[in-house]
Amino acid sequence: MTDTIAPIIEQLFLDLHKNPELSNQEFETTKKLRNCLEQANILILELGAKTGVIAEIGSGSPVVALRADIDALPIDEQSDCQYRSTKQGVMHACGHDLHTSVLMGAAYLLKANEQQLKGTVRLLFQPAEENFSGALHFIEIGALNGVDAIFGMHNNPNLTINQMASRAGPFSANVDRIEITVKGIGAHAARPESGIDPIVISAQIVNAIQTISSRTISGLDPVVVSITKFLGGNTWNVIPETVEMEGTVRTLTPDIRLKVKQQLTSIVENIAFSMGAEAELRWFDGPPSIINVAKWVDFCQNIAKQEGYEVVDFQPQLGGEDFAHYLHHVPGAFINLGSQSPYALHHPKFLVNRNMIMPAANYLANLAQLGLIELAKH
Repeated sequence: MTDTIAPIIEQLFLDLHKNPELSNQEFETTKKLRNCLEQANILILELGAKTGVIAEIGSGSPVVALRADIDALPIDEQSDCQYRSTKQGVMHACGHDLHTSVLMGAAYLLKANEQQLKGTVRLLFQPAEENFSGALHFIEIGALNGVDAIFGMHNNPNLTINQMASRAGPFSANVDRIEITVKGIGAHAARPESGIDPIVISAQIVNAIQTISSRTISGLDPVVVSITKFLGGNTWNVIPETVEMEGTVRTLTPDIRLKVKQQLTSIVENIAFSMGAEAELRWFDGPPSIINVAKWVDFCQNIAKQEGYEVVDFQPQLGGEDFAHYLHHVPGAFINLGSQSPYALHHPKFLVNRNMIMPAANYLANLAQLGLIELAKH
């Protein structure tokens, strides 16, 4: 069966890589996926998804969901592969083309074995992971209705194609965005005493922010606060009136997330006040941390060993992943499978090792099939 399916899935992967689409613009990708599913007589659920596809194999309860993200990134591909992106400034630099192909391969395998399924497998080909809106949209339209457990995977370029990694508890970070405005009084650069310099004040804020992780939060709790944008002034001899900053906060747990927010607010407002300025912190909640359920992590690891994967230790990462939203509604687990790339995720030369596709598809299919059996026990 795998030999019959493999050429179809390989061609899908090549096609997706050549024709990447950005978040919420995955219209052609959606058409391709619907066509693949229809050719295999897999039921498509018409729930009103703007892009992306939700489908089902099997019938009745329990229900296991498998999820893959389908969107690309605004990066100009610099690889020299024959199937490189045909769209300037857009590429699959995170491997979502791989994830999609792996899930489609699992779908075909599950469809071939549909009569033996002890319930239903729901397939979530999710759009817009990169801007963190896709999972919330799918939840809103009912993609998780009736689901008893959910599994997701992401490729890891630092692992070989025969390695799998996961962990119970926090797997990824809370990803929050911050904006800071510091308002002083503009002045001539030669007479700074006649104004209130927001650049000097903002510089002190940036430095003070770094004490949050080193002096406020335990060293055992990973925290990153990065200021990545600093804009103030437009010429060489004028002290500006305002400075605008932007950045990100990464934490692993809800309590540390709240504590960092409170301390960051205090630093911004009090430093500005002490120097006669005004400052405002604007905090934008992103996806929460993935919190894997221990039972399902053990389950995934055991199936991986049976499939010939080496299960390796994994430390929580401070990157973000909107799969976390699903786990706030349904128990499950998120895992990494090795893609063995010499380049990191989001690098313009990033390429996965295509030899991982069908083994990963077999693994996901077995996760779903055996997950249904596990759920039926209880």
